[in-house]
Amino acid sequence: MTRFVCSTCGTQYGDRTDPPDRCAICSDDRQYVGWSGQHWTTLEALQAAHTVRFEVDDGLLGVGITPAFGIPQRSLVLPTPAGNILWEATSLVTAAAVAELEAVGGISTIVISHPHFYASMVEWSEAFGGVPIVLHANDREWIARPSEHIELWDGDVLPLTDGVTLYRCPGHFPGSTVLHSTAGPNGRPILLAGDALHVAQDRRHVSFMYSVPNHVPSHPDDVEEIRRRLDTVDFDDLYGFTWGLNIIGGARACVDESFERYFRAVGRSPVRT
Repeated sequence: MTRFVCSTCGTQYGDRTDPPDRCAICSDDRQYVGWSGQHWTTLEALQAAHTVRFEVDDGLLGVGITPAFGIPQRSLVLPTPAGNILWEATSLVTAAAVAELEAVGGISTIVISHPHFYASMVEWSEAFGGVPIVLHANDREWIARPSEHIELWDGDVLPLTDGVTLYRCPGHFPGSTVLHSTAGPNGRPILLAGDALHVAQDRRHVSFMYSVPNHVPSHPDDVEEIRRRLDTVDFDDLYGFTWGLNIIGGARACVDESFERYFRAVGRSPVRT
């Protein structure tokens, strides 16, 4: 039996004899099948050709893959009094990477913003003794490798531990989630946004995208819901989905202006409550 990994998005599937006919995540209109068609690899092949990249990204330890593979997300390690949270997952897990993370306190919980970053989440969980993987229940259909370690949550707000809260921010996926911490690097409040709030290349704005690679914006009703949900959430820094794509300092004001810019662009006035 083999756990196949999609070569385009990096999602690992459960044990099977033959690879799936298609990757469900890449066949969805938010993603895409690679130009040369559907291809598969395995964790063992990734371990032979790639290494885990560790680098501090604006004050948080990041975990990625080099050379780049799949969607180029990096995970972030968020220290909390209840243990380290691994925000997002990557496709590559190695013994050396696990040892390096154990040296900084290990991982107590894995939280993933949406299905494009599920990757090898179960491998990461089992590497740390079966730590919980926290996912929003609205995205349960996209779980490619079921596991007893997956914990689904419902609703719009989930306090995770002291000072750490998850907020559902739909538009990209129904269960897209961001993580707010009152004590990020240097003690400043931060928002780990994945690409539910997609940091622009100027790193002064965010966009709201149903599909990032296919350039489809989120519906205005979803963006309005995000605006309302985050309206009273204070943060100075915002971390995007990949290396360096962050807004450090003044991120709250940048997001507020981005909401206004979005609604101007779609010709709609935001609803004020």
